[in-house]
Amino acid sequence: MTAQNKPNIFLVGMMGTMKTSIGKLLAQTLSMTFIDTDDEFEKEYRRRISEVFALEGEEYFRRRETEVVKRSAKSKNAVISCGGGVPLRDENVTAIKETGVIVLLTATPECILRRTHGSDRPLLKGGDLERIKFILAERKDRYESCADIKIDTTDLTPDQCVPKIIEILEKRKDKMKEQSLKATIDSIRVLSAEAIEKAKSGHPGTPLGAAPIIAELFGNHLTHNPINPSFEGRDRFVLSVGHASSMLYSTLHLCGYDVTKEDLTTFRQLNSRLPGHPEYGVTVGVETSTGPLGQGIANAVGFALAEKILSAKYNKPDLALVDHYTYALCGDGCMMEGINYEACAIAGAWKLGKLILIYDKNDITIEGGIAGVADEDVAKRFEAQGWRVITGVDGNDPKRVGEALAQAKTPSDKPTLIIAHTTIGYGSSKAGSSASHGAPLGAEALDGLKKYLGWTEEPFTAKAETKEFTDFVKARGEKAEKAYDALVAEYKKVYPSDYASYEKNMKSEPIDLLSDEEFRSIIPTVDDSTRNHSGKILNYLAGKIENLIGGSADLGPSNMTIMKERGHFSPASPTGTNLHFGVREQAMASITNGLCLHGGFRPYCATFFVFADYMKGSIRMSALMDIPSLYILSHDSIGVGEDGPTHQPIEQLVMLRSIPNLRVWRPCDGIETASAYAGYLASTHPTAIVTSRQKLITQGGSIDKAIRGGYVLVGENETPDVILMGTGSEVGLCVTASKLLKEKGISARVVSLPCMEEFEAQSEEYKNSVLPSNVRARVAVEAGSSYSWGKYVGLDGVTICKDDFGASAPANVLFELYGFTAEKVVESALKTIEKTR
Repeated sequence: MTAQNKPNIFLVGMMGTMKTSIGKLLAQTLSMTFIDTDDEFEKEYRRRISEVFALEGEEYFRRRETEVVKRSAKSKNAVISCGGGVPLRDENVTAIKETGVIVLLTATPECILRRTHGSDRPLLKGGDLERIKFILAERKDRYESCADIKIDTTDLTPDQCVPKIIEILEKRKDKMKEQSLKATIDSIRVLSAEAIEKAKSGHPGTPLGAAPIIAELFGNHLTHNPINPSFEGRDRFVLSVGHASSMLYSTLHLCGYDVTKEDLTTFRQLNSRLPGHPEYGVTVGVETSTGPLGQGIANAVGFALAEKILSAKYNKPDLALVDHYTYALCGDGCMMEGINYEACAIAGAWKLGKLILIYDKNDITIEGGIAGVADEDVAKRFEAQGWRVITGVDGNDPKRVGEALAQAKTPSDKPTLIIAHTTIGYGSSKAGSSASHGAPLGAEALDGLKKYLGWTEEPFTAKAETKEFTDFVKARGEKAEKAYDALVAEYKKVYPSDYASYEKNMKSEPIDLLSDEEFRSIIPTVDDSTRNHSGKILNYLAGKIENLIGGSADLGPSNMTIMKERGHFSPASPTGTNLHFGVREQAMASITNGLCLHGGFRPYCATFFVFADYMKGSIRMSALMDIPSLYILSHDSIGVGEDGPTHQPIEQLVMLRSIPNLRVWRPCDGIETASAYAGYLASTHPTAIVTSRQKLITQGGSIDKAIRGGYVLVGENETPDVILMGTGSEVGLCVTASKLLKEKGISARVVSLPCMEEFEAQSEEYKNSVLPSNVRARVAVEAGSSYSWGKYVGLDGVTICKDDFGASAPANVLFELYGFTAEKVVESALKTIEKTR
């Protein structure tokens, strides 16, 4: 036990110089200040000793009590020796206990008499043993009722007393934390419900039911530092059940994060730092944006995977640079979403032993009970997926939750699921009902909750006892960060090159490939599919970018996304960076986001473009968080051919282009494919690179122009009669058509738009130089939906696109059938020229 963040210690009892000796030694041992309140009363005490039982003497003791209370209010980290008659009165006991603990030192009357005999400061005139017995009996109840700790010193010396007092204080810490934890749990419940009530919007049911879980986790298990939430040695926490955001915000507030009382009052309001669901980069302490159920679980798998790979790469037998847990809290809804099946299956297969998933099982969703909807044996399902499962946990009992968390942290190569049973809407009149799930409790029910909890505090005010919880969490976090900083300092000294690698990878700063002459020298200029170009560039980058990591949903050989000189990740080979996700597109994309958010990696994932539909939720979340996840999507159009309409993308480009922050590249050749990678690595945005299955002819453009997302490929120095626009495989059709039009005496400009989002980010001057507004004759060609092209062709232009599904046939047959030919482009160009004359 140390003095830091410890309460004052008040020593009471009729012990005379023994008490003073204990106090001095205790203060010295704990590096605390010693205060003896008898000193300034010494002369008066001697003069009035015969009057102690007179009214005047009683008044004298009141004065002494007042002085002790004053001292306690002013003192911090002090051992205070109180006179034998204090504290006695309830109001003073309350004041003293606000700043410390009361330790009652007792002894037999004979011992007291023996210790004071011969002293120049006799306890009572003549050392009357009977009088001592009378005083002890008269004050016994008062002393024992106010004392926090009682210790019999009869057969002990001061040197023997002090270790016993410290031992009792250490044991009592847990009890004090229990009291403060209870106050914290109640405060989380009420603050969350008040925030929701004021917002007239939110989900109070889970915060009321799961408050003991999150309080126990943040208070006693999670390694985190509210003063520096981003310190690298921290555990990661993901609130998969994102609609319970008010619970997380209240917890962060009580832990001492920069989440204020005023913030809680603005929950779900415009410009609030506390949005309706947790958002990465908006609220301090939030590791990832959650809300779509199940996403958080898959993100957590990504966090845990990052920890496993980094620890395998950097940890040494004597120094564990990367050593933390990932916790996720989910609910019944998360357990029903298909993404959790995918993510949890792969977490078990990958043996992510530091992943701990807490299942808040209240058996209620918006429509009511889950019986008849989700009757599976979740424990057996997770066991079958390779998880360790802890059942029978009462989620309303923080002690039982704590035991389960401690068990989950015992070494294992299996991730752990804790199934904690709770009551949705606990303590309210809507407890156990779906009525508490997605709407404020209402004033009457909120008042009933407060009465049930014995709540008397002002609105948005936590119980005073939570201060101990806050101080404990902050002190524990500060200690954890200092220990980690010391470990890092030692690691840097002993393993400097490894730490330099780790530090560089964790920063993962943007990379300027355009300034790299070696990269420019490997830009593909041969005719080939853009998926092959992508694979060659990716493998070049794998030799240059140490923290590149990724894989495909069982389509690596088709997507060309296997890094040939890199190993494959497995539990037996945890430093491998080729990831085999299996056929799990939904979880794959979300796990990639988790890898990105954790830090240390530049992650990518891949599949056929049409299956981006499965990934949409995760792609959208990466765009919402604006994090640089990379999606490599091959087989980009009806050019897939014989696989038919089930595998031929039509609307997927429109889907991705409609997502804010996402950069969607559809390159026409190796040069534009290189520009897509250069754009991605120079950016902090998520990026999708959409590649062809079929061979494409190199168009000979410039990477310096293509990097801008749109540029003039043919006819830059001419005033065109018509503008032909396209992406991917259709750019070649536009180039061929421009030559045919030239033979007819018509000047056609060919514009390639490999990335519309990047093009839109350019200046108006540049965009007008590429697509001059005075040229209204325009043709857009793309083997997918026409919905992306309206703003570029205008009212007078035309599109050659595919607005219905394809068919099963060879690619060349389909392109001919659906009008994707140079002749069709020429025909359309002539019509739009005629229309705009």
